[in-house]
Amino acid sequence: MAKLAVSCTLFIFFINTLFQSASAAYNVINFGAKPDGKSDATQAFLRAWSSACYSNSPATLHVPRGLFLVKSISFNGPCRHRIVFQIDGTIIAPSSYWSLGNSGFWILFYKVNRLSIHGGTIDATGAGYWACRKSGKSCPPPTRSISFVGASNIVVSGLTSINSRFFHIAIDECVNIMLRKLKINAPSWSPNTDGIHIQSSSGITISNSTIMTGDDCISVGPGTKNLWIERIACGPGHGISIGSLGAYAAEDGVKNVTVTDSIFTGTQNGVRIKTWARPSNGFARNIRFRNIIMTKVFNPIIIDQNYCPDNHCPHQSSSVTISGVTYRNIKGTSATPVAVNFGCSSSKPCTGIKLQVIRLTYFNKAATAYCKNARGSSSGVVVPGSCLG
Repeated sequence: MAKLAVSCTLFIFFINTLFQSASAAYNVINFGAKPDGKSDATQAFLRAWSSACYSNSPATLHVPRGLFLVKSISFNGPCRHRIVFQIDGTIIAPSSYWSLGNSGFWILFYKVNRLSIHGGTIDATGAGYWACRKSGKSCPPPTRSISFVGASNIVVSGLTSINSRFFHIAIDECVNIMLRKLKINAPSWSPNTDGIHIQSSSGITISNSTIMTGDDCISVGPGTKNLWIERIACGPGHGISIGSLGAYAAEDGVKNVTVTDSIFTGTQNGVRIKTWARPSNGFARNIRFRNIIMTKVFNPIIIDQNYCPDNHCPHQSSSVTISGVTYRNIKGTSATPVAVNFGCSSSKPCTGIKLQVIRLTYFNKAATAYCKNARGSSSGVVVPGSCLG
């Protein structure tokens, strides 16, 4: 605990220093950007970034009030000093769903270190792309709204992301990222609009955020470790999911994940672990879900080792190892009779599952629990009653 307290103190010191020490200022308007929502500001943003990145002192890149039209853009590092990216306006994508190209990224921060992004709104104008997907027409590859790849020591605070065409925020191969006080919003029917997706990353903290999407509020992919999620309001959406895992035979696992002090409202799932039913060396271990309130959630607690979206099913047995999963102080209402559903693998049963003080009901009636190949223990009041072997 002492080590954790010291780490937290150092990280808070880093955040405060990051916000307070910027001295050189670069306003995108001074580099040619127009706040009219019509003129292409992409090159102006890149020129401002280049000046901030190569500044001889800590710098602020400022996006003032107004609408700034930006196409696909990559802010590349490493930079000489820390940068504050202050957004007081709205960054908007072109409405045409072909306009962002085939890279899969709209706003990308690549190999950037010591960056804070504060405030503002990004609007990916996803309605046209969602309509294309729904119609079955030929559509361009899905585009993440804001991505961090190979980045470290990043703080994103007070950002609003709306109408993403795919993931709102994506984190890949990153270390020490803090996301806080975010507002993420897309319609409940918008396809694959995950709020935050993490993979191959360590030391990620997500807190004090509201996420309303058409897919997972937060999805945790292979290679994620030391992830802390707290005080999240999730819904509508598909809940907070670890996975899907096991898509590949050789795959990094997920470990040391905590989800705490969060609320799920009307979501398809609450806390979920999902794996493909095929051979894989992947794993999920040391996972903690605690202090959670569910309101009319369809699958409040679920492990699904036969994940099969769109009926594209492998028809095999998952060999992803799930172990050491604790559910503690989870209360509220299920929208279906089965409030606890552990559908584990026949070849690699789930082990070390702990249910501690669970109170879930179904429309003021007793809910039920389902277990298949699931082993563990329960303590305290557990409703519905434990079915663990």
